[in-house]
Amino acid sequence: MALSARNRIHGTVRSVETSGLMAEVVVETPDGQSVTAIITSGSVDRLGIAEGDEVDAVVKATEVMIEKA
Repeated sequence: MALSARNRIHGTVRSVETSGLMAEVVVETPDGQSVTAIITSGSVDRLGIAEGDEVDAVVKATEVMIEKA
């Protein structure tokens, strides 16, 4: 499937926590950082997402905020 989003973060699924209609998927990047996505439980089932799977986190947002630390 072709997507217009260019921000792809490759990694390995470290955990999948499902609670009702929603699920939290934690993806660890090759450099050890984590990206957490909240998606529907139906999407987890449809895609067959499980711990250890290689996935791409695709970021498509209308805004990105930056705060100076």
